[in-house]
Amino acid sequence: MTETLHRLVYYSRNHTSGEDAVFSAHIDDILAKSRINNTRDQITGALLFNAGCFAQVLEGPLPNIEAAFERIQQDDRHGDVSLLALDPIDTRSFPNWAMGFVGTSSVDAERFADIGSSSGFDPSRLSGDQIYTLLRNLTIEEEADA
Repeated sequence: MTETLHRLVYYSRNHTSGEDAVFSAHIDDILAKSRINNTRDQITGALLFNAGCFAQVLEGPLPNIEAAFERIQQDDRHGDVSLLALDPIDTRSFPNWAMGFVGTSSVDAERFADIGSSSGFDPSRLSGDQIYTLLRNLTIEEEADA
C-alpha cells in the first residue's frame, strides 16, 4: 500500500546571528542536514530565506514530514515556528528537490517583489498557498536556468 503524500507549509523567524560568514555557515549546515534527512525520509521541498524569516514547503509521507517539522521546531536557529498548511496532495510539486534553497539572489528578490512589497515579506501575513506558489514558481525558474 502506498502512503498518502502530504504538503506542509510553515514559516519561522531566524534566530541565527553573526557576521555574513557565520550566517552563511549556519544556512549551509541547515541545508546539508536537511538534504540528508529529507532524502532518507522521502521528503522533497524548498526553503526560502529573506528579511530574517524562513519559509518552507515540505512534501512526503505524513509521519515523515511531521517528524521533520518537529525537528525544525526544536532547532534553536528557528523561532516563532508557525504552521500555515498541512494538506494531502496527489503529486509532488518539488520532485527533484530534496531541499531546494531559493530566493537569495538579487534576481530572485525581484521575482517575488510583489509578494514582498505587499507583506514586507512578513510570512505571518501570507497564506500557506501564497508561500507554496512563491516557492514553486522560484524552483521552476531555477530549474529552467540550470
